[in-house]
Amino acid sequence: MRFLTLACSALLLAASGSATLAADKADDAKAAETTDDHLEPFPAPKSIQQSAVIAGRTVKYTATVGSIPVKDDKGKVIGEVVYTAYTVPGAPTSRPVTFAFNGGPGAASVYLNLGAIGPKKVAFGAQGDAPSDPAVLRDNANSWLDFTDLVFIDPIGTGFSRTREDEEKTKKDFYEADADIHYLSRVVYDWLVEHDQLTSRKYLVGESYGGYRVPRLAYYMQTQMGLGISGMTLVSPYLDPPAIGEDDALSPLPWILNLPSMAAGHFERQGKHLDAAAMGPVETYVRTQFVQDFLAGPGDKAATDRLSAKVAEFTGLDPALVRRMNGRVDISTYLREIRRDQGLVGSVYDSNFTAYDPFPASATPQYSDPLLTTLIAPTTSAMVDFVTRQVGWKVSARYNALAYDVNSAWKRDGTDSPVTDLRKAIATDPKMVVDIVHGWDDLSCPYYASSLILRQMPDFARAGRLKLHMYPGGHMFYSRADSGAAMRRDVIGSYTGG
Repeated sequence: MRFLTLACSALLLAASGSATLAADKADDAKAAETTDDHLEPFPAPKSIQQSAVIAGRTVKYTATVGSIPVKDDKGKVIGEVVYTAYTVPGAPTSRPVTFAFNGGPGAASVYLNLGAIGPKKVAFGAQGDAPSDPAVLRDNANSWLDFTDLVFIDPIGTGFSRTREDEEKTKKDFYEADADIHYLSRVVYDWLVEHDQLTSRKYLVGESYGGYRVPRLAYYMQTQMGLGISGMTLVSPYLDPPAIGEDDALSPLPWILNLPSMAAGHFERQGKHLDAAAMGPVETYVRTQFVQDFLAGPGDKAATDRLSAKVAEFTGLDPALVRRMNGRVDISTYLREIRRDQGLVGSVYDSNFTAYDPFPASATPQYSDPLLTTLIAPTTSAMVDFVTRQVGWKVSARYNALAYDVNSAWKRDGTDSPVTDLRKAIATDPKMVVDIVHGWDDLSCPYYASSLILRQMPDFARAGRLKLHMYPGGHMFYSRADSGAAMRRDVIGSYTGG
């Protein structure tokens, strides 16, 4: 099996020394040049010195862009993963390093990088933002760089990272859940070896499907790569795909998970402050009376009347509309109806980020997600400018902030379980800590799914090891300065022991 061979060869690399590593890099570059003639070789890693004011203090750091080859079991280069690293020169060896992944599958790490925890950020995710806004980078006061080095990884097919195989082999080696975990774990290992940081404390952070990746990466690295992971942060994670959605009309679970986020959006539109006290009654309702009335079915008029009235109250939707739907309001209807009188539609990532409905008279929705289509332009432009002009890592290729072809090609077999690996990872390492962070308004990865998952964890996991934090905002809640600052305050304790 190819990945077992890679895991074993990783142990040999650790003892090979810097001279062998340099020779291997030269061989890799030569192999990359001859593997696929139509692809120009990537440049050598390039670094620049920068500074940013983070949490009120100036932090000087090195920004590096480079690539790491991915090889098959015969040593042939089959792909190249591009990374962006921010490191603080002269820092003590005890300083941790954090590897960051976005999701999709098919998303580059630019959203965590230039939106959440990197030293610079570009504005996106606020109502009124437009694709044509100047893509200007500014200091990120909420960056994590003052307490950890940061390495942002772009999986194959995203960012500038690329395959050197044909379509079918690419799918097999990169676009399957297990293969994804195996090669990305090796990329992390190779980066640590190359930068002499194998003995550093190691952390992982992943957003959305990246939050789905991270528990699996942690357990695989523990058990197969010989890398202990000190902690994880799961940002708006996609932990249990079968539970999210509305495919199974017999199960109340999807409706239970979605209603609190719909209510959060409504409360915010009313000007209410979102916190545990505000959301508590909704959460209590969905796990008690809602379940009973839902399972009674539409044939029970009294139960359906009760359910519909309560759902209308929590969502702010027209009670007559909700009753016609028997209280079962799907996400698409909610996002289109909340501001239909204004001709606006909401985003699944944050229902209060809106745009005009291009076809308001259409019986069916005919629009792209408002937030997703707005943020691609500034993040792409800012990242490409940073890499090619500021850092000077010149490459003549398209940058894929969101690679829809990767997402459509992804093999979803449903056999992998990040929650299972999360349990195993924290059971294996009693010192590992995990922060799960969500925006209240997110309907793409609703916070209540993580809340219910944590309720089912064993006592050892819930006793301060797994922490759930919620903030105003949606999927990219960190684009709100206050929510990004709150996440930083909550997470820093997992790095410092506070």
